[in-house]
Amino acid sequence: MKNIITPIISAVIASLITIAAFVYFTGDSLNGQEQDSDAFPAIAASYYDDDAGNTAVAPFDFTLAAEKATPAVVHITSRQEAQAYNGQQQQIPEIFRDFFGDRLPQQGQRQPRLGSGSGVIISDDGYIITNNHVVADADELTVMLVDNRSYTASVIGTDPSTDLALIKIDEEELPYLKFANSDEVKVGQWVAAIGNPFRDLNSTVTAGIISATGRNINILRDQQYAIESFIQTDAAVNPGNSGGALVNPDGDLVGINSAIASPTGAYAGYAFAVPSNIAAKVVSDLKEFGTVQRGFLGVSIQEVNAAMAEEYDLNTNQGVYVAELVESGSAAAAGIEKGDVIVQVDNKKITQTSDLLSYVGRKRPGDEVNVVVLRDGSRKEYTMKLKTLEGTTEVASRSRVEAFEDLGAEFQALSEEEAAELNIEGGVKVNRTFAGKLRQQGIRSGFVITSIAGKPVRDIDDLREVVENERGGVLVEGIYPDSPKEKQYYGLPL
Repeated sequence: MKNIITPIISAVIASLITIAAFVYFTGDSLNGQEQDSDAFPAIAASYYDDDAGNTAVAPFDFTLAAEKATPAVVHITSRQEAQAYNGQQQQIPEIFRDFFGDRLPQQGQRQPRLGSGSGVIISDDGYIITNNHVVADADELTVMLVDNRSYTASVIGTDPSTDLALIKIDEEELPYLKFANSDEVKVGQWVAAIGNPFRDLNSTVTAGIISATGRNINILRDQQYAIESFIQTDAAVNPGNSGGALVNPDGDLVGINSAIASPTGAYAGYAFAVPSNIAAKVVSDLKEFGTVQRGFLGVSIQEVNAAMAEEYDLNTNQGVYVAELVESGSAAAAGIEKGDVIVQVDNKKITQTSDLLSYVGRKRPGDEVNVVVLRDGSRKEYTMKLKTLEGTTEVASRSRVEAFEDLGAEFQALSEEEAAELNIEGGVKVNRTFAGKLRQQGIRSGFVITSIAGKPVRDIDDLREVVENERGGVLVEGIYPDSPKEKQYYGLPL
C-alpha cells in the first residue's frame, strides 16, 4: 500500500508547484475572468467585421441576388408540329384506344411535340437568351414571366455551336440581368442557379460553388464549330432549367445553364453553364447580323498532354499543339508552323483546347490577335488577322452562312497532286461530317465531290456558289478515294 500512496503524493505536490510557478511568473489567473486578450488572440465563432480588423467570412446570403435575378428568368414553351415519318403518320394500335378512347389522336392526326425550358431577359425591351436546344425547330414559342404574363416570342437567331439562342418578345420596361465578366470567376466562388422550369411553379433557386472552369464535356460533338468551355458548378440544375441563369452574389449573369452530368437524367452533382463572355458575343452578333461571325486561326489542334510532350519532345505538358495548317489560313500567313505549341493569345494563357476555342470564338473576322508559341523550346510571338474559313475578313450574311452550314461538313479542296492520284481534274473532299444534310443523305467522311447540280466542283467556292443559289433537289456526284473508279451519286435538298 505504501508503494502506491508515495507516488501519488509526489505527483500532487509537483502539480501544485507547477501551478504556483505559472501564476507567479505570468501574473495570469486561471479562472478565465482576468485573462489578457493580447496573450491569446482569438476570433469568436460568430461572423463579423469589427473596427479592430477582426474578420470572418460569412456564408453568402443569396436573398438579394435572388430578388434581383428571379424576375428576369422566364419559362419557355416550344411547340413543334408533328412531322410525318417517310410520308406516313405513326399508326396507333387499336388496343390502346380500348383504354384511352378519344384522348388518343385519330389515325393520321398530326400531334405537336411540346418542350420547355428557361430563359433570361437581358434587356428591358424583351431580348431573351436561352439554349438552342430549348427552341430548336420550334414552330411556336411562348414565354411566361414570373408574374404569369404570357407572350409569343420570335427567334432572332441561333448558334448550335455554343447551344445558345436569342429570342424576343414585344414588351417594354422589363426586368433584366447584366452580363458579368466570366473571365473573373474563380474555382470555389459561390453562385446561384436560377431556372423557371414549370408553368405553375415559377422560379427555382439553388446555390453552390464553381467547381471548375474551361470544361469540355463533348456534349456538342455533333456540331461543326463546337465551342465548349463550360463553367462547372455543384448548384443543382435539373431538366427544365436549361437556359436559366447562373449568377454571382451580386445577381449578375456569369453563365447560361446548359447541361448536367447524370447517369439517370436527373441532377447528380455536376452542372455546366456557357460563360457569360461567350454568351454576350453570341448575342451581339445575332442582334447585328442575324448569325454568329467567327474568325478562325486556320489550324487543326490537339491538346498537349504528358505522352504527347514526350513523343514530340515539346518541353511543356500544357498548351495546344498545331497538328495541321490551312494553306490560306491566318496562322500560316503569320508564320505559325506545324508542331508549334500555342501557349498564349493576347493576354490569355492557353493550357488546353477549351481556352483557345473560347477566346478566339469571341473574335470576328478581321480582328487581330497576338499568338505566342513554343518552338524547339523557344517562345515566338506572331500577330495575325483572323479570317473566315474561306480566307477572307468579310462578315457574312445570315442566309449565306446558314445555307452552307446546313450541309454539316468540314471541306477541303484537293491539291493538284491529290487530284492527279485519283485521276480527276479537281474536287472538294469531305473531311468530316456533322449533323446536317450530307450525313442525312448518307455521304460519309472522305467523299470527294466532283460535281453538283451538273456543275463541276474544283474548289470550295464552286461548291458554295451552287449551295447558295440553287433551290430544290440537286444531284451530287463524286468518288471515295478507296474506290476511285466507282462514281457515287446522292440527291441533296437545297
